[in-house]
This record gives sequence, structure tokens and C-alpha cells, in this order.
Amino acid sequence: MAVTKEKRRAPKPLDAEMLRQLGLNHVARYATTRGKLRSYLTRKLRERGWQGDDAPPVEAIVERMAALGYVDDRAFAETRAAGLARRGYGPRRIADALRMAGIDEADGQAAGEAAGAAAWDAALAFARRRRIGPFAADSPEPGPARDKALAALMRAGHTFEIARILVDSEPGEVPEAPN
Repeated sequence: MAVTKEKRRAPKPLDAEMLRQLGLNHVARYATTRGKLRSYLTRKLRERGWQGDDAPPVEAIVERMAALGYVDDRAFAETRAAGLARRGYGPRRIADALRMAGIDEADGQAAGEAAGAAAWDAALAFARRRRIGPFAADSPEPGPARDKALAALMRAGHTFEIARILVDSEPGEVPEAPN
């Protein structure tokens, strides 16, 4: 005898109050940006539909959450940039992450400048974590292993100059930051 699956009821289409409540629940649970909140509400509208003749007030809800301080793109950018820098990511990768999070140029500028100032420390953290250059067990030799380490640093968002200095350094000898 086969077990039949219960049919799920289609969720009720959203109205303005339900959409506002979804947005409020989302910002209460997650650190988010205006762009991410907008995407979340749009996705919910796509999934459940809209009940009403007028357009859904997505932009009004997003702006209201920002006005109340529930969504702060600048604080989000600074926190995300600092966390990525501690993990060893460079300014280019941090800028990409902020752009993907929906942070506009103005809100991400201070975080980008801080990431640029801490680029050497971030590169050292990445090299330490991946055992590259001064943190490697063996001296670097030209070949695939060196190229792989160089590529890893470049993918992490560091400049070629910083990556080359770290990859070419001897184990145990941490080089000074380039000017």
C-alpha cells in the first residue's frame, strides 16, 4: 500500500501588513542591507503573490526600516569589511563582497578605505592561515606550488606586489610592508 503525500495548501497572498511583518522579522533576525531586504521582500512576493490592486510597497518598507535604524548599510559594510580583513581577504575581494551585498559606493567607501589601510596585515593573516611564504614549511621554489600560492593570494583580493613579496619570502622571515 502506497503512502500518499498530503497536498500542501498554497500560501495566502501577501498584503501590505503581511509584507511589512515579513520585513520586520527579517531585519530582527539577520544583519542585512537595503539591497538584501529589497531582494528578500521581492522573492517573497514572487513566491506567495500579491493581494491588492496597487503595487506592493517594497521600497517604502525598505526605506522605513532604514529610517528606523533597523537597516544600516554603512555599519553593515564596516562590520563585513573588518571580518573579511581579519580572515585575510584583500581590498578588492572586500569591495566585491560589499557590492554583492547591495552596498552602494558611498556607504562602502569608509570600509573600503579601512580595508586598503589594513591590506598588509590582511595578507599576512591569509598567508599564515594558508601556510604561504614566511609561514610555509619549505623555501619557495619556482614552479606549480609557487604559482598556486600566488594565485591564492590574488584570488583573496591582494595586489600582485603584495602576493609576490609574500610568496618569495623565506620561511620564518616575515618581510616588511611595501610602501
